[in-house]
Amino acid sequence: MQTKRRSVRAYVLLNVRAGKSKVVAHALTELAGVRMAHACWGVPDVIAYVEVGSQRELDTLVMERIQRMDGVERTDTHIALD
Repeated sequence: MQTKRRSVRAYVLLNVRAGKSKVVAHALTELAGVRMAHACWGVPDVIAYVEVGSQRELDTLVMERIQRMDGVERTDTHIALD
């Protein structure tokens, strides 16, 4: 019996420099794996929903792509359990 490989789904909360929320949210939607991104009032400044094939892909997306974006100061990633 073959087991179905589940995707890794997570919410990434971002704190960004003042005035960058909408720009960062839009740029996030251009990244593979990012399903939704919204600028918000308050903290966090941006919330993104991501879906990737593995933990390694999530690591790459967050640490090598999102955290290196202009304006991003901090990320907080929450992996969905179901």
